[in-house]
Amino acid sequence: MIISMREARESAREYALRQIKENIISLKLEPGSAVSENELAKELGISRTPVREALQELQKINLIEVYPQRGSVVAKINFDIVDEMVFLRRVLEKAVVEELCDCITEENVQELEKNVQLQEFYLDNRVPEKIIELDNEFHKSLFLMCNKERIYRLMEGTQGHFDRIRTLSMYSVKDIKIVADHKAILNAIKSGDKELSAEFIVKHLSRYKLDQSEIIEKYAEFIF
Repeated sequence: MIISMREARESAREYALRQIKENIISLKLEPGSAVSENELAKELGISRTPVREALQELQKINLIEVYPQRGSVVAKINFDIVDEMVFLRRVLEKAVVEELCDCITEENVQELEKNVQLQEFYLDNRVPEKIIELDNEFHKSLFLMCNKERIYRLMEGTQGHFDRIRTLSMYSVKDIKIVADHKAILNAIKSGDKELSAEFIVKHLSRYKLDQSEIIEKYAEFIF
């Protein structure tokens, strides 16, 4: 696991939940691997109770599975769950980009352009972790710019299986389209073209389907 500092006013349960989830999403805790309350508590420097509560929360969103004889295990990636969560994102983000076509400001455009430029830099220098971080920021910004932060937070909490597919794509797919996709989405929003914006966001969110066979071939042990 990679452990970061505990944030100000972050409870022990919140800290445990954030750390364990981040390590599952980044695949530092690999799908199918066992997790121990005792070991996690020791690594995080907290008691077992908040760790147990965090694992229970992660079980609710299908990232942890609990077996009578084996204990807690990081759930393998389930493409049925991925498909369902991407369906949700397509519906929500299509509506968001259509709304942004009417309300985006020049300041918003500059913020998104800066994000995409950084994505391009880290893509050229092959830093997958930063690309994923900037990808998340790009999509979050779309929601915030049309005052849909609460919806984003609700959606974000359900995306664990899809986020792990995105992580695997960065390591297994040679021709990464993420920056080109984001440029196309941004240009369509800037031009006020709702139909094209919606088309590009749906294509972008559905791209994992094109990578699916390659991911399964390389990481079969991670897939349910």
